[in-house]
Amino acid sequence: MLINKGTTISTSSILLVPYEASHVPTYHEWMKDEQIQVETASEPLTLSEEYAMQRSWRTDVDKLTFIACLPLSSTSSSPPRSIQTPHQLTPGIADSPSSMIGDVNLFLTPSSSSPSPPSSPSQNHNGTPILTLITGEIELMIAPLPHRRKGHGRGAILAFLTYISTHLPSILSEYARGQEPPLKEGDVRLEGLRVKIGVGNVGSLALFRSLGFVGKEGKEGKEEPNYFGEVELWFKGELGEDGNGDVVRELRERWGVEGYEELVYGGEEVDI
Repeated sequence: MLINKGTTISTSSILLVPYEASHVPTYHEWMKDEQIQVETASEPLTLSEEYAMQRSWRTDVDKLTFIACLPLSSTSSSPPRSIQTPHQLTPGIADSPSSMIGDVNLFLTPSSSSPSPPSSPSQNHNGTPILTLITGEIELMIAPLPHRRKGHGRGAILAFLTYISTHLPSILSEYARGQEPPLKEGDVRLEGLRVKIGVGNVGSLALFRSLGFVGKEGKEGKEEPNYFGEVELWFKGELGEDGNGDVVRELRERWGVEGYEELVYGGEEVDI
């Protein structure tokens, strides 16, 4: 997506920056790790394929991603050199390879309960708009082992949820404009946010449950994994203007994630 091009998110726990070509070599090295491949259900790519994937993440209207970096507060007790102005971050310093620790992603797909696929008419015969429901799937990776279990993953998800909640109308608008044929503004709704986690990944399951993600119980009152051995958890909070971000804000306060701020990444803000 283009919406977050030029946007950095800074909190006391994490720094999120848009995924740029300069990040690809480090990301490519992470993805050579067989354990990370298993955890992310990914296949290794060549470096050129990784650059192509980065360009896809930037332009595809159904993908939103940030690179997770160590928080600015962890690099210096004085104002960081990466801050040019009070609201602008210089690329390549706070998001240098030594500061990069992972990524957080959102995939948007048509919901199975949507009453209308994107290619169908946008109105009923009586002129009532037909809403297209979409599902958002979140993925998180903290790659270097020394940076796991230190709150960075939780901080990344909470910052990401705050960004999604704040900018949900614009995210849905970009998705709608990118469909073929384009959908009308306001005709797309987010049904919910979910994660799919391997049943054996106890740490990740505990992390997302601590942030308000819940599963659907099976026949014996237990969450049943799908065919691929994944447990599906859904965020139970409200997002966007209707929800006012209350649940996400309370979660940030509960887990001590302070100082959410959006900075300009680079020299200019980007209009989409």
